[in-house]
Amino acid sequence: MNSWLKHPFRVTGRLFWLGGELLLATLNYTIHCAACPRDSLLSARAAWLQNTSRRLLRVFRIETQFTGDIPSSGLLVSNHLSYLDILVLSALAPCVFVAKREVKHWPVFGWFAKRAGTVFVPREQRLQAVQTVNEIEAALQTGVLVVIFPEGTSSGGETVLPFKSSLLEPAARQTHSLTAGLLQYELRDGDVSEEVCYWKDMTLVPQPRRQRRPQATRSTVARGSPADEARGCHLKTIKVIVTYGPSYELIDQVRRLTNFSTGEFGVHLSNQLARVGLEVFCLTNA
Repeated sequence: MNSWLKHPFRVTGRLFWLGGELLLATLNYTIHCAACPRDSLLSARAAWLQNTSRRLLRVFRIETQFTGDIPSSGLLVSNHLSYLDILVLSALAPCVFVAKREVKHWPVFGWFAKRAGTVFVPREQRLQAVQTVNEIEAALQTGVLVVIFPEGTSSGGETVLPFKSSLLEPAARQTHSLTAGLLQYELRDGDVSEEVCYWKDMTLVPQPRRQRRPQATRSTVARGSPADEARGCHLKTIKVIVTYGPSYELIDQVRRLTNFSTGEFGVHLSNQLARVGLEVFCLTNA
């Protein structure tokens, strides 16, 4: 409300701009994706999302900087700070995201997520993990880049949360490249964790209001290449915990639930993160 009172014309104009871009995105989807053949539909959706994200980044005044080569296929594993991450990453390359199932029911965002071919994960229903893995593998087979946030939720950016990799291990067994990325945001003044990140008990609606401040936001994405390519991101100050291998959940004193995870994905991911320059700690039950 304070931003609205201080800059009523600027905020109102930006809201109309945002609404116009969303309407244009809906029209573009109808033209380029609605009648697209099934075998090329996912690629068309990824390209549509990239075009839409690039236009929306201008509305939110977000400047994007990327360190290293931009991957065009395979798996991209990244930390998660805000729903703006989707705009930043998809603007770099056509991609498909893996997200929690709750996103499907978010107003506006859920509709766009479904149109973009997002793979939704029912986190509370572990028995459906096989179906989710099959969807991820199907997306990889089409040749598009699949983006995964293995933390399972967003954070304030001070640290990287423990990874949940057991669900994604079968996808890592395929002959697809794996890239580890790190997202960071910068403001000329202000607190990134409060004005950009979407975490803690924040609600979905207020964040766009925080993004309407007059200054621009810079986002930086560092890929999994040797550490000297990412010196400017100060990655060595960040510690990452990767859990891998089988997990166990007791039913009673005799029975338990487990899975067939071997930990291959976690090991591969840990190696990629170490190459970037992160300090990696591995936890396993194997």
